[in-house]
Amino acid sequence: MQIVIMDYQRRWAEEYAAIEQAIKGVVGPEVQRIDHIGSTSVPGLAAKDIIDIQLSVTAIEPVEVYGKGLESLGYFEKPGNLERNKRYFRESGEMRRTHIHIRESGAFGQQFALLFRDYLRASPEECEYYAAQKRELAKQEWENVSDFGDAKDPLFWEIMRRANAWQQDTAWRSG
Repeated sequence: MQIVIMDYQRRWAEEYAAIEQAIKGVVGPEVQRIDHIGSTSVPGLAAKDIIDIQLSVTAIEPVEVYGKGLESLGYFEKPGNLERNKRYFRESGEMRRTHIHIRESGAFGQQFALLFRDYLRASPEECEYYAAQKRELAKQEWENVSDFGDAKDPLFWEIMRRANAWQQDTAWRSG
């Protein structure tokens, strides 16, 4: 399987904004914030053409509280998520490729995604490095997309260590 990493597309921010507005129309106050996360959320960063969205909720259960609204928009909960304190929804049919990650506000994973995004936004040289490494990995043939993700893990943690130092130096706080 070939992984396609494309140059940053301005339309990603616009597509996110449209999806965010649709989600806001079908969820209630249990969704405390909605964020564009992942590589497409970082201006200038090359990425796979997938919009990643994080919903920060007051409580992960019951899933129906926010799940019914997402389902009404055509998203479905993907079973088999390995992160126990997260719910994961995907697009259905011919919808725009979208991954929706639902995490409790203040949870490690919720903060982690925001820190990684904000660090890359603040560090153009780190952004360039990450893009170059992803492009290099994408040149290989992969059995599946999960293997590509696993291969990125050491790179991700290398950058995350620097993001942690940046967080301490800047007193970063999520939004």
